Amino acid sequence: MKAYVFPGQGSQFIGMGKDLYDSNPNAKALFDKANEILGFDIVEIMFNGTDEELKQTKVTQPAIFLHSTILAASLGDKFKPDMVAGHSLGELSALVANKVLEFEDGLRLVSKRALAMQKACEAEPSTMAAILGLDDNIVEEICSAIDGVVVAANYNCPGQLVISGATIAVQSACEKLTEAGARRALLLPVGGAFHSPLMEPARAELAAAIANTKFSTGICPIYQNVTAAAVSNPDEIKENLMAQLTAPVRWTQTMQCMLADGATSFTEVGPGKVLQGLVKKVDRAMPTDSAIV
Repeated sequence: MKAYVFPGQGSQFIGMGKDLYDSNPNAKALFDKANEILGFDIVEIMFNGTDEELKQTKVTQPAIFLHSTILAASLGDKFKPDMVAGHSLGELSALVANKVLEFEDGLRLVSKRALAMQKACEAEPSTMAAILGLDDNIVEEICSAIDGVVVAANYNCPGQLVISGATIAVQSACEKLTEAGARRALLLPVGGAFHSPLMEPARAELAAAIANTKFSTGICPIYQNVTAAAVSNPDEIKENLMAQLTAPVRWTQTMQCMLADGATSFTEVGPGKVLQGLVKKVDRAMPTDSAIV
């Protein structure tokens, strides 16, 4: 069974998607439509901008979404997924690729998501940190004992977890986790506490937009961040997506579920190879590759 996975924020690079734009008229039409929907020239930033411009959340999220969804569309008949999943933002790319969402609706939600998250980040100093070499339950226990908001936000692979919350609480957790034997506790260069309770204002704003968007039955199940299990019911997909911004990304558990359900290969659709690396951490022998038109 073929699994297709879609990356999240952090995998962007200048020039991503340009080969599709230059060689495929249908891809070019979708990029041009994106400029209209967003109201700014995202294509110019993606192909010729600076890293600084591309790093802004309101640009990064739509840019990665565009690369992933237009690449999936450009694969044509080669794109035959039995299952899909997306890491954080990538979940929206996966929902367009598996036909639950229309491209235009997906892009509008991604743009709203990015702007709402940006706004929530500005409300309180907050950050995220990668914790390497500790069991998940130890990280969870230590975070729960810290004063202030700090939670497990991304379960990326066994022995790699990202925590998220108020800056002081995250720093304090990093000290305690290092004392408890973490190999590394590394603050990440992100704008805020994604997938934590501090994202509640953004979650509420995005939930209203999701509620007014049409979700259809997809061509295959999606393994969602919130539950890590296969979901096909559009109403259930909607509910899980609404909860996503304040809930952890259960990526380790998602990979394990996909493997248990019979995945025989993983193809990463979009910029970078981060997710292929995470698959290998769960099952070293599993075939992985990048989608190529």
